[in-house]
Amino acid sequence: MDASNRPSTEFENPDAVPYFLWDEPMTMRELREALATRSEPERLRLIAKILREARDTEVWLFTTPKAIAKDWQRLAPRLGRRKAFWEFLLTAWRHEGLLVDEPTH
Repeated sequence: MDASNRPSTEFENPDAVPYFLWDEPMTMRELREALATRSEPERLRLIAKILREARDTEVWLFTTPKAIAKDWQRLAPRLGRRKAFWEFLLTAWRHEGLLVDEPTH
């Protein structure tokens, strides 16, 4: 692996490869484009990978609590050992009124 695709924490650099994509190198630019344009299953796969592998404070560079709550049923099975952590946060935010689920029609 050369220096140009070495995992990094330089999230402001569009050409940096986020450390949490160590097994699937893509730049920040490519990741943002993928999250915006790829199919729903692929977008959910990438968000789940971010939730599993990135530091919790860095997750918010790519998604929102509201988006996680909306997709929770499809994300939860993909989170492995991190599932309990995210469940705890979502529950606490709901309890504190910081996250309100939208009604389903």
